[in-house]
Amino acid sequence: METLSRARRHAALLSLALGGFAVGLTEFVAMGLLPEMARGLLPAEYARSTSDAVAEAGWTITVYALGVVVGAPTIAALTARVPRKQLVVGLLALFAAGTVASALAPTFPLVLLARFVAALPHGAYFGAAGMVAAALIGPGSQAKGFAAVLTGLTAANVFGVPLITGLGQATSWRVAYAAIAGMFVLTLLAVVATVPSIAAAPGGSPRAELSAFRAPQMWLAAAIGAIGFAGFFAVYSYISPVTTHTAGLSSGAVPWVLATIGLGMTAGNLLGGVVGDRDVRRSIVLGLGAVVLAASAFALSAGHPVGLFVTAFLVGAACLVTAPALQARLIAVAPGAQLMGAAINQSATNIGNSLGAALGGLVIARGLGYTAPAWVGAGLAAVGVVIAVLSFRFDRPRAAPVADGTPARTTDTHPAGSGVGAVRSRGPEWLSTLRR
Repeated sequence: METLSRARRHAALLSLALGGFAVGLTEFVAMGLLPEMARGLLPAEYARSTSDAVAEAGWTITVYALGVVVGAPTIAALTARVPRKQLVVGLLALFAAGTVASALAPTFPLVLLARFVAALPHGAYFGAAGMVAAALIGPGSQAKGFAAVLTGLTAANVFGVPLITGLGQATSWRVAYAAIAGMFVLTLLAVVATVPSIAAAPGGSPRAELSAFRAPQMWLAAAIGAIGFAGFFAVYSYISPVTTHTAGLSSGAVPWVLATIGLGMTAGNLLGGVVGDRDVRRSIVLGLGAVVLAASAFALSAGHPVGLFVTAFLVGAACLVTAPALQARLIAVAPGAQLMGAAINQSATNIGNSLGAALGGLVIARGLGYTAPAWVGAGLAAVGVVIAVLSFRFDRPRAAPVADGTPARTTDTHPAGSGVGAVRSRGPEWLSTLRR
């Protein structure tokens, strides 16, 4: 990589974060515009039952998440030898094309197809852009690099998603997606102008990237993200009807609730980027534990406007504390296939997106109310905590000498530079697994 001035490095990081901003818009705007999409795409169903139509429109969220799941590992394997800057630019072009198609598709099935296509580059973008950002920041910065790109996504939730949601409510959800497509084009131009050329990883190949799937810990780490993050998305996917029907606020309050979640996500991401490089295990377990508590509080208090805003902030913060650490964990347990490990993180979290939205829609359709998905979310996050603790207990043990020469059992699946080192097991075994 060429030597960069400090200003150029910051500009490059900002361009990559701008991509995260655009991705945040295309992924999360649907949550705030579900009633408008249901009314425009499913008029007959909407006239019969608003809740049923909103639940069906929730498939736009589910299908996007499934596109991420399919696209992330596929693109990571096929582009193993592609220089990172060219890869990022190509992914942004695909984002723009899929989002334009989403805005123009005339029927609900075609909108679902367009949302699937628009989602294909999602995981690979965060993987590739996060690795480029880590290279720009310096060695041992996997979590910080991902957090830098993720800053754009959290910023989108603070003001971008609320603004675009307001635009869609005032005009049309199609206008909202057209504006998002323009943001992807702007990002593409910024990346071309500021990001330096960075070669693909030495020895990279589809076979090497696919080797990540032979690591059992990769599957466990992916399960943590898929099930644990479903807890967050079960809450977030139906924030619009909770705001208007449960809390009794007007539709104009929806952007403000989304902004509150975004502020929580920003705070959580900033904290997660720092602690994730220091202590991966505790960041994951405590972060998901906080999602359990926050989702439960949301279910109990979202019927009151103050409770809605406070707990919405807490849900966003708890979720994003975990994200950078989970990214670092997946890169660490997939040595020689870092792009795949980084991309799988997005596949996992978007399985969570799909699962959370689908289960949330199911309990709403059963007549359990708009806050019922929050209880589902608390349960899913609790399962994520259990999987995380089990995963850490299955890390490969190895012997390491201590001061008196007696071997002590340690656990170390993390390569040098991962920000996580081996520690001696002390105290209860389940607790010792969290001491990193």
